[in-house]
Amino acid sequence: MIGPHDPDGPDVATAAAAPQASPWNVPNALTVLRILMVPLFGWLLLAHGGEDAAWRWWATLVFVVAIATDWVDGFLARRDGLITDFGKLMDPIADKALTGTALVGLSLVGALPWWITVVILVREVGITLMRFVVIRRGVIPASKGGKLKTVLQALAITLLLVPVGGLLGTLGMWMAYAAVVVTVVTGVDYVWQAFRPRRTS
Repeated sequence: MIGPHDPDGPDVATAAAAPQASPWNVPNALTVLRILMVPLFGWLLLAHGGEDAAWRWWATLVFVVAIATDWVDGFLARRDGLITDFGKLMDPIADKALTGTALVGLSLVGALPWWITVVILVREVGITLMRFVVIRRGVIPASKGGKLKTVLQALAITLLLVPVGGLLGTLGMWMAYAAVVVTVVTGVDYVWQAFRPRRTS
């Protein structure tokens, strides 16, 4: 998901250079709210084995709201200069927790193949851990591919959450396939960008 401190989100280099603000601010509150929404979302998705349409609609609504808070906290943090160490740490964790719960939940209810979930989660967790390893050497600016990856994942998850099937379900699967391709390609590119200076120095 896109956040003010996500390596795949917008304006990361600018965010890293911004002066530190108090951690008690609206963007961080929205990040905490998103984290709190994750277990609620997972419970709604898995209730009744994921087969109850009403519960799936509620899960979809919670996911969309959580995605919206991610966009809003990133926008406010950049606009008002509210970049904090807390946000740098917790924003990507909140994003990955939400996305990971959605992917695993969809696979558990049979709406998404497990191999897609595994590939995306391995990339996301691996890049997040690597980001903390290389952050002392500077932040790698976001790429257009990283932003596209985030959008494709969010759209695929939303379409697969909606309990209508048919054309939307098919479109959701094609979005998921596209998200896998872009996720892997941008992951490889991020590794290359992170370690290329070390090899050439």
